[in-house]
Amino acid sequence: MSGGSAWAGAAVAAVTAGYALVSRRLSTTAVSGPMVFAGFGVAIGPLGLDLLDLEHDAGPLLTLVEAALTLVLLTDAMSVRRRDLRVGGFLPGRLLGIGLPLTIGAGWLLAWPLLPGLTLWELALVGTILAPTDAALGRTAVSSPRVPPLVRGGLNVESGLNDGMALPFFLLFLAALPGTHASEEGVAGVFWRALVVSTVLGLAVGGFGGRLLSWSRGRGWVSRTWHQVFVLALAAGSYTLAVVVDGSGFIAAWVAGFAFGASQRRSTAAEPVDRSADTARLAEQLAEFLASLSFLVFGAVLLGPALEHLDWRIVTYAVLSLTVVRMLPVAVSLIGSRLALPTVGYIGWFGPRGLASVVFGLLVVEEQHVPGVRLIGRVVAVTVAMSILLHGMSAVFLANRYGAWHRRAAVARPHLREGTPEGSPGTR
Repeated sequence: MSGGSAWAGAAVAAVTAGYALVSRRLSTTAVSGPMVFAGFGVAIGPLGLDLLDLEHDAGPLLTLVEAALTLVLLTDAMSVRRRDLRVGGFLPGRLLGIGLPLTIGAGWLLAWPLLPGLTLWELALVGTILAPTDAALGRTAVSSPRVPPLVRGGLNVESGLNDGMALPFFLLFLAALPGTHASEEGVAGVFWRALVVSTVLGLAVGGFGGRLLSWSRGRGWVSRTWHQVFVLALAAGSYTLAVVVDGSGFIAAWVAGFAFGASQRRSTAAEPVDRSADTARLAEQLAEFLASLSFLVFGAVLLGPALEHLDWRIVTYAVLSLTVVRMLPVAVSLIGSRLALPTVGYIGWFGPRGLASVVFGLLVVEEQHVPGVRLIGRVVAVTVAMSILLHGMSAVFLANRYGAWHRRAAVARPHLREGTPEGSPGTR
């Protein structure tokens, strides 16, 4: 290990240990983990101590962020249950089926006048990269007991699924962009390998892996620790198998999560204790840790350099991406839902841009011989940074304000669509 890499490793360890020591204290404040890690990332990147940069450390850094997204995709998919889509399922269904495509389209169209010089497919990539949401950036907004379960559940399911649903758009637009590695295979080849073959592999690995684990657990052959490690092997196996056939490891891991989660819930349905949540605990904790480090990487290699090239067009696009591009499609998707205006506004605002946008942005920036990718990287960096700051700082305040409104409204209107103060769904 070189001296520079050793110092970078020491700095990352120091930041991680320091945050761990005050993590519980910070959880009650407006300072979020992504804020801390992204801020220290800027400090150790080219704008500060220059310990990390994409030119010299691209391989390890991309491996780290790809591992983080792979685990997040798999564990998020594992946690989605059919009942989440049946009870109040109209909300994630509308947000994902109507809101997500409209968000991609709105981001694409808005980028056209504000980001001159980008081609059609580069503009499409901007809209797609900044479409997925990350509930972790405004955790209180989707976990506060004051917020009705219908809204909390809808935002959580949306955040857990929209990064995977945005992946096909991202891969196809990247393949359509001349000069990228994906373009060498063409859109048809990417569609076949990344979407079809990767999906089949994910279903096979997740479904067969789930049956194997259930069979072994039924015979008492697997220990509590190792059945959690099994999930990590499942994530690595699904990802690498897809990569071997030039498919998408992300899509394979996402689909494997659905298949594995469904298999585990079926096998534990007759057991006195549901072990499906316990099975994913280690993977979820590792995913959260790697996601935190990914924000540090983001601060160092994307945000720091972007701050040196700020202009009004990038800042304007970032502001509109977090407001109009998110909130208008949400409002359109919820037409006829009978949700109150404060609820529509709350759901529209809490669409933070986080890990998926960071990883997609880094993958695009790696295509260094394509001129427009540098501008794309700057736009992604500024938008995600503003989201980390604004959504993190507003989560506690707005969750309390919205929760207070909901309690008053539920008393005045017993059949409020958002549900009663106790959280049971109201009459539909």
